[in-house]
Formats: sequence, C-alpha cells, structure tokens
Amino acid sequence: MNALAATSRNFRQAARLLGLDSKLQKSLLIPLREIKVECTIPKDDGTLATFVGFRVQHDNSRGPMKGGIRYHPEVDPDEVNALAQLMTWKTAVAAVPYGGAKGGIGCTPGELSRSELERLTRVFTQKIHDLIGINTDVPAPDMGTNAQTMAWILDEYSKFHGHSPAVVTGKPIDLGGSLGRDAATGRGVMYATEALLTEYSESISGSTFVIQGLGNVGSWAAKLIHQKGGKIVAVGDVTGAIRNKSGIDIPALLKHRSEGGSLEDFYGAEVMDAAELLVHECDVLVPCALGGVLNRENAAEVKARFIIEGANHPTDTEADEILAKKGVIVLPDIYANSGGVVVSYFEWVQNIQGFMWDEEKVNRELQKYMKNAFQNIKDMCKSQNCNLRMGAFTLGVNRVAKATLLRGWEA
Repeated sequence: MNALAATSRNFRQAARLLGLDSKLQKSLLIPLREIKVECTIPKDDGTLATFVGFRVQHDNSRGPMKGGIRYHPEVDPDEVNALAQLMTWKTAVAAVPYGGAKGGIGCTPGELSRSELERLTRVFTQKIHDLIGINTDVPAPDMGTNAQTMAWILDEYSKFHGHSPAVVTGKPIDLGGSLGRDAATGRGVMYATEALLTEYSESISGSTFVIQGLGNVGSWAAKLIHQKGGKIVAVGDVTGAIRNKSGIDIPALLKHRSEGGSLEDFYGAEVMDAAELLVHECDVLVPCALGGVLNRENAAEVKARFIIEGANHPTDTEADEILAKKGVIVLPDIYANSGGVVVSYFEWVQNIQGFMWDEEKVNRELQKYMKNAFQNIKDMCKSQNCNLRMGAFTLGVNRVAKATLLRGWEA
C-alpha cells in the first residue's frame, strides 16, 4: 500500500472514530489547490532544458500551509498529495498553527550544476510567488533541497514582495534561519522516545537501540540518544550496517563518516548483513531512512519492543497489524518526526517578530511541544480506545475538522 492509500485509510479510520459527517470528510480530503508549472532554464552549455514544478496546497483552515519542496527525478503527484495531506494532520498534532502543503521539481539535482539549480529555483519561484507567502504557504527544504535553495527562493520572492524572511523556513542562519533547526527533527525523535519510554517507566539510558539511516535525522537522533546514555547496538545506511553489542561509539562513528570513511571500515564495530538490521535484538528500533521498510516480509521477525518512526511511513499497513498482534508499541511518524516542523514554526515566529531566540530557548520550547503533543495523543487513545497511530490521527483530524466547522465551510 503506497503512502497516499495508507494516509487516506488512516484518515478514514480516524473520521469514523470521530463520527465525522461524510460531506465534511470529503471536503477535508480534497486539496485546496494543486499547482503545476513549466520551468525552462538555459543550461551551462547554452541548451534549454524544461522541468515540471508543482505545489499541492492541502488545507488552510488552521493557518498558512506548510511543507517541503523536493528536487527528485521521480516526483510522483500521488505521493506529494499524500505528503501534503500528512502535513495537515502533522501540524495539527503538534499544535502549530499551520495547514499542509508539499511540492517539488522533477529533476536530478546531482546532474545539475550549482548555477543551473539556482536558475531552476528562481524560475520556479517566479511561477508560484503569488501563491506562496508569509500568511499563505511557507515552503521548507526536503529531499534534494537545502538551506541554500531556501535562500534563493527568499531572494527571488523578495524581488516581488519586499524583504520577506518568513516566506520560507530552513534558511541559513545569516538570512534569518533559526538556531537548532538543523538538529530539530532528530532532537524531536529523541524527545518523543523519552516521552514514550517514561510512559512505560523506562528511560533512554537503560535501553538498547538500533538506528536505520544516518542522514540528517538518523545521525542527530543517534548522537542525542547516545548523549542521553542510550546504548546503540547497531546502525545502518545505504552502504551497509554494523553492530557492537557493547554499544557503538557514535561521536567517533560520525567523525569517521564526516572524514569520508564508510560504515564497513569503522574500527569500533563489526559488519553485519544490512537485511538483518531491522530485526536485530534491541529495545527500541528507530527507522530514519525510507518509507515501507517494515512490511509483511520482516514485521514478524522484529525483536524490538518499541518502534519510533523517524522516517515518513516506514511501517506499511500489513506490518502495523502484525506488530500490533505481537504487542510492539509503534510511535507514529506523524508525531515522532514532527520536531522539524515545530522548529520551522519557531523560525517563522522569530522572523515575524524580528527577534531571534538563543538555541537553548529553541530546544526548551521544542521539548515542551513534543511533551504536550504526546500527552494529547495519550488522552485521545484513552477516549477513543485506540493505538498510538490512530490516537495521533484522530487528534490531528479532530483539530482540523473543528477549525473547518468553526470557520463555516457550508456557506
């Protein structure tokens, strides 16, 4: 089941639990606006190249729409639709005043020079500048884009609308980016893990962890869990996987990788079969890489008692059912990886106020939001008698439905 089908299924289940009217359900599912634009740029060799850019704006009942822009060769409209919808529920679960959006350009960033990427970003911004904005739709980086991409969007948008640092988040610090933004999603994963383990009278320092994926989210989560005394017994990325039952020295591993070393030649652990990483013995499994990695093939073999979804949609629907039968507690992506959007909200707030926070305040506020959201999810689980994923979805859908009804959607 793909991301769109799974998201829609979770939405329908939540709507049923909440007893939402079928007309309201339909209204909540259909995106507010889908934008598709042609972006033609001169390449460095003088030839012209055309790319398709798009933006799906899902819902704005709770505030401006928010979501990433990805540069990827297979930007699938269905997936973007699902991710835009997921952002609507995610921002509602986190209690930040946003709706959901998502977008991107179908291209291979690795095959374009820096100046070609800049031209492409500027042309895309020219095509959508009147449909995004501080109080309309606030983009952020995603797969294949970064702080520099946001700087180009900010500059191009400002040519039309005046200096507007709050139009994008995930910017470089020198252009109004927030301290703590780089680590935010990984830090949020750590705070979410802390909240869940506390609920079961356990702690990070007494638990063993397996982390799949060492990109931005996985490496920060690993670093912060290690700092809190968690024992990380196995990690893996696209190149392979390693383990050490006494615990891997994460700072040494990250230093080794930053110097160009691979997992396999890291001295502090032994190489293991990457296929066994997700079913390795541990208390807490943290998938931070791709979607659909936990499925009916491997779910029954999972030995972890807790799964923290650092990635988007790492557990497919069949795996969810198998894990539930085994009594494995799954903390859903819609909450577990929301640290990034929470700190994006802080960045937007700082830009609007023209007053920047220190990193300590950013992290303190993030911890508060993650703690409160977990409590709200637990309360919803109790009142609806459901698992954490459904608790999170019902919480998010309920907040958006309430806002929609209060604004008067039938007129």
